Amino acid sequence: MPFPSHRPARRRAGAEVKVLVTGASKGLGLAMASHLAHSGYEVLGCAREGAQPHAFAHVSGVDYARPATFERLDPLLPEIDALVNNVGIAFDGLLATQSEDAIASVINVNLTSTLLLTKRYVRMRLAAKRPGVIVNISSIIGLRGYAGLAAYSASKAGLDGMTRALARELGPKGFRVNSVLPGYLETGMSKSLSMEQREQIIRRTPLGRLATADDVSPVVEFLLSDRSRFVTGQSIVVDGGITV
Repeated sequence: MPFPSHRPARRRAGAEVKVLVTGASKGLGLAMASHLAHSGYEVLGCAREGAQPHAFAHVSGVDYARPATFERLDPLLPEIDALVNNVGIAFDGLLATQSEDAIASVINVNLTSTLLLTKRYVRMRLAAKRPGVIVNISSIIGLRGYAGLAAYSASKAGLDGMTRALARELGPKGFRVNSVLPGYLETGMSKSLSMEQREQIIRRTPLGRLATADDVSPVVEFLLSDRSRFVTGQSIVVDGGITV
């Protein structure tokens, strides 16, 4: 799959920076991939379902519920300079009444499969002796918890633990690993919030609104860039101050 070319291009050691964004067919993933492409990165998005964005190349059929489908990415991974792990699912419901299948699905997609794809990426980059950058999209839910989202909270907290562990493990090899913790977003899962819940969240947020993809995407871009070359193992919260 060729990467589309954009100018002015982001370059590192004379070559354009290639970024893989997972879960890029909609919502925050699509917004981040489009932002990075328009900022000069060569972007490849992947998701279970196909999409037709004009700004970046796309690989469909990559299903985080079935890690065997990651093989579709193997020919591309050695050329990927940076990996943005964005895929995530959630099921609302109190833990006592939630099905075991729903709990397992959330942990499998959000955490286990992210670990497995990251493992593939790291192994191939190590074999090529080319360090990379990893950004995990976590959530303030993993930081603070939320009633009815116990499995989701556990999975996102696990991503932050993975971030810190890999920063120590891979730092000596030249890798940087960070995570971004968005607050409640106008898009995606927050659409299921009632008007009363939205108003309560906005009242509790010092900046007085929900987050947007435009708030999150530049932070991800910063962590991918050489401007953050001495930043690793960090969890960057983008929530308008609600967790203060």
